[in-house]
Amino acid sequence: MKLSTKLMAPAIAALALFFTTNVSAQDSRKFGIGLSLGVPTTNLYNFAIGADARMQFDVTKRLSIPVAAGYNHYIAKDNVLPDYGYIPVKTGLKYFFDPSGSGLYAMGEVGAAFGVTSRAKTTFLYAPTVGYSWSNGLDLGVRYENTGKGVDIVGAPQMGQVALRIAYGFKL
Repeated sequence: MKLSTKLMAPAIAALALFFTTNVSAQDSRKFGIGLSLGVPTTNLYNFAIGADARMQFDVTKRLSIPVAAGYNHYIAKDNVLPDYGYIPVKTGLKYFFDPSGSGLYAMGEVGAAFGVTSRAKTTFLYAPTVGYSWSNGLDLGVRYENTGKGVDIVGAPQMGQVALRIAYGFKL
């Protein structure tokens, strides 16, 4: 594991903890669980499936700080490469375009992808998202998630997916 990766994950976690501690005292918190289905951006994998849990700390009605963790799994097309599984741990900013704090939003997240399957490694990840959140808690989003060269194989491609996420969230 690279030294930069070893240092980055605790730094992101500390930053998320700092923001969430300050924000949670000011405003509301939401918790959500979601499922996602993705299309890998490399032709070496058939599809990706994942699940996550997300805490969302509202700074204002329009701006939130999400902190998420889960599991994603890419299914390989053949037996040449192993399946690719990782635990994403990420945080970012979520901005709602409607003043009510629901409706259309844009979100950007960064974090670490901790590889858990054969030959998977820990890498930096980023995930821009656009979505729509209803006031009843239903959330539908489309994201591009890139985990870099997530498998430790010579000539391995950049690992990424375009995923559809459906989730349900509620206020705590």
